[in-house]
Amino acid sequence: MAYTVIAHYRCAPADEATVRAALLTMREHTRAEPANLTYAVHAEAERPGGFVLYEQYTDAAGFAAHTSAAYFEELIVNTVRPLLTERTVTFAETL
Repeated sequence: MAYTVIAHYRCAPADEATVRAALLTMREHTRAEPANLTYAVHAEAERPGGFVLYEQYTDAAGFAAHTSAAYFEELIVNTVRPLLTERTVTFAETL
């Protein structure tokens, strides 16, 4: 059963380009991970600075490996998260 992560991010409109660029770079790295099944980045159509990430991994261990990568630290922890004004993450298992 796949392990799914749905993240909602919100940043100030002034930071939108920086967050977008980091998320798109993250997408390229993540799609090359052996446990990654899907990594989709969405910009909310009616909410400037709003992003939705939809990620699927083969299992929770695959997601843990993802968050242990050096590029996750650089792009998400050090670049994206400090710019966020809101962040919610849902973890789920595919039925």
